[in-house]
Amino acid sequence: MAILLDTSVLIDIERGMRPLPEDEDFVIATVTAAELLHGLMMATTAHRARREAFVEHVFESVPAIPFNLPIARTYARIWVEALRSGRSPGAHDLMVAATALTLDVPLATLNRRDFVRIGGLRLWDKA
Repeated sequence: MAILLDTSVLIDIERGMRPLPEDEDFVIATVTAAELLHGLMMATTAHRARREAFVEHVFESVPAIPFNLPIARTYARIWVEALRSGRSPGAHDLMVAATALTLDVPLATLNRRDFVRIGGLRLWDKA
């Protein structure tokens, strides 16, 4: 079974705070790819080459799951559930959560509070 990586975990890996476990299969959501590319484009000249190498390594070694109609349906459902419970989570977090829920895989994140109230979402306990 794969584990969906949130951007927060990948940033920690890039900073050398944690290794990417080699005994697990990981995937990312396409919105996570966009967030990594955004970080690359925002990087200063001094950090750009290192960050680009990291981002390209992630893209080569971790499959990206496209945002498709089944994920969009899950996204809409959890968005409505969140709004009805008085929360307004960010669109990117909802896309990540919808991807994990649709694939029925756990989510590895360091921002657990952003995801803990999403019904049915499993958080990977090693993140």
